Amino acid sequence: MMNLATTITQTNDSHPALVLIHGLGSAATAFKPIIPTLSQNFRVITVDLPGHGKTPLNPLQPMDPQSLGRAIFETIENTFGVKDFHLAGNSLGGWISLEMAALNPERILSLTGLAPAGLWLEPASGRRPSEAQSYYLAKILKPFIKLGLNLKALRKIGYSTVSPRWQDLSYEICYDSAYAMGHATGYFPAWDAMLGKRFDAHVPESVPVTILFGDTDNTLPFPGSQEKSLAPAHCTWLVIDECGHAPMWDHPELIAQIIKQRALEINN
Repeated sequence: MMNLATTITQTNDSHPALVLIHGLGSAATAFKPIIPTLSQNFRVITVDLPGHGKTPLNPLQPMDPQSLGRAIFETIENTFGVKDFHLAGNSLGGWISLEMAALNPERILSLTGLAPAGLWLEPASGRRPSEAQSYYLAKILKPFIKLGLNLKALRKIGYSTVSPRWQDLSYEICYDSAYAMGHATGYFPAWDAMLGKRFDAHVPESVPVTILFGDTDNTLPFPGSQEKSLAPAHCTWLVIDECGHAPMWDHPELIAQIIKQRALEINN
């Protein structure tokens, strides 16, 4: 099992650990908007999945969500000596989080799924060209990324389907995400490992779960990719207004508060 690249915001042992898992073609940098707020109450640990961010692609590492969850458990314990923690994941990271809660529920203190993947009745059998478009665009524009993101037309092409508030996204969010996508050697391996699969494991009631989607999620749209019957039966299910597929970009303070509220309920 490979060790994944990680970051930790602080080492105050009085604070519980919170692990954040990014989505397909993304990186730990996707959580920058919420980390300052979360760091007031947690030791925030982020991971880069194989072939994403600072973690190289290892051809021997299985890339399905369950295997990635096992790799995260091992990395967090080996690197920080942390066995149990709160957990939040976006998109593919949300699916991985659910698998982790099903695999080792005694180690997950709480779980917040931010537009989690895997909640579809009909698993995809092949790659969707519309989804690959953002990857190829990022690859093509890689040499011009700094200039391109200052051009409204290019920013609209890259982000209008991801966020209804794309015009308000900071340059840093756009740059980090475009850079991550353009360098994500694990993009297609992780995508292919999802084909034909969905989340269908059991998460016991001992793990408090919140799942939320934006009302304008074009990546995992309602209803086909937001099937409540596949989510843990005891979960709290939220829909956020004026929100796309990356809720931590569109409403960072609200999302940080939801994660914090779910986690702090456990400690009180």
